[in-house]
Amino acid sequence: MNKYEFTVIFDTDEEKTKLGLEFVTGRFEKFKAEVTKQEDLGVKTLAYQINKNDKGHYVYFELNADPETINKMSHDFLLNGNILKFLFINPEN
Repeated sequence: MNKYEFTVIFDTDEEKTKLGLEFVTGRFEKFKAEVTKQEDLGVKTLAYQINKNDKGHYVYFELNADPETINKMSHDFLLNGNILKFLFINPEN
C-alpha cells in the first residue's frame, strides 16, 4: 500500500456536498483504502468557473491504498455529478 493525499472539491450546496462526501468515503471503503486523516477545508473561491460554479467546498484526505485502486476510484469519481474536481497525489514520489 502507498500513501496518498486526496483533495476533492464539491458543489457548495449542502446536500450535494453531503452526497458527494458519502460517495467518496463509500468508495474508499469499497476499495479498502485506509483513511488516516480527513480535514474539511470549507468553501473557497475557485480560480476559474467549474460547471458554472465560482466557489467549491474543499475536503482533504490522507490515505493508504493500492496503486491499482486509485485508477478505479478515479473513474468512479469522474462519473459522479456532485464532484467538481479531485486530485490524488503520491507525496513519496
